[in-house]
Amino acid sequence: MIALRSLRKTIEQQKILRGVDLEISSGETLAIIGRSGAGKSVLLKHMVGLMEPDAGEIWVQGQNIIGLNERQLGAIRKKVGILFQGGALFDSMTVEGNIAFPLREAGERDPKVLRSKVSEMLEVMEMEGQEDKMPESLSGGMKKRVGLARAIIRRPLCVLYDEPTSGLDPVVADSINRLIRRLQKRFGMTSVVVTHDMKSAFDVADRIAYLHEGRIYFNGTANQLQQSTDPFIQDSLLGRSDGRGD
Repeated sequence: MIALRSLRKTIEQQKILRGVDLEISSGETLAIIGRSGAGKSVLLKHMVGLMEPDAGEIWVQGQNIIGLNERQLGAIRKKVGILFQGGALFDSMTVEGNIAFPLREAGERDPKVLRSKVSEMLEVMEMEGQEDKMPESLSGGMKKRVGLARAIIRRPLCVLYDEPTSGLDPVVADSINRLIRRLQKRFGMTSVVVTHDMKSAFDVADRIAYLHEGRIYFNGTANQLQQSTDPFIQDSLLGRSDGRGD
């Protein structure tokens, strides 16, 4: 689905990505983990063309997206949706308005079609009957669900999740993790989940990639990660500092 080749990015003299190589297969859920400031969100934004690397290639379904203009990237973004960290809802729009926004942007004007598709998404999110609420009246978990409904209403092949459980209590975080899994099964979506929450990574991922010092330090299953004898991996799993900082 997505392939990253020798990806490099420097921001304000700081080398964030130092040659990232990573492949994401269609239909799988990949968790990208790493310490705060490791560049996980930066990596995610590259996958949908929100940032352009200094060097390297980004392939989405066999097409290198480096150098594409906004119109061409629009076609890519139909295939790849993104859930931003805070949900990134429009405060002035209702739940229905937020979820329907991508359809309206694509030219859909029929109120019946819009209402039907929004209702379907709210059913998927287990938020039936919440169409007329404003974002200010929603809990953190509900905002994430509305943001996710907006990200998938055009049925992308892949969804990128930027810290989907950040700021949520464990029970709500668990419900979001189960929702990510359910979407994978129901729609066959490829999922890429950026998280610093090791439990979330183990709950949702078929495979885990550990981003460290600008490169993929580990790439394998949750079991392989847990069974690793690498001291750095063991320290990370147990939440211990190795003295090297971020």
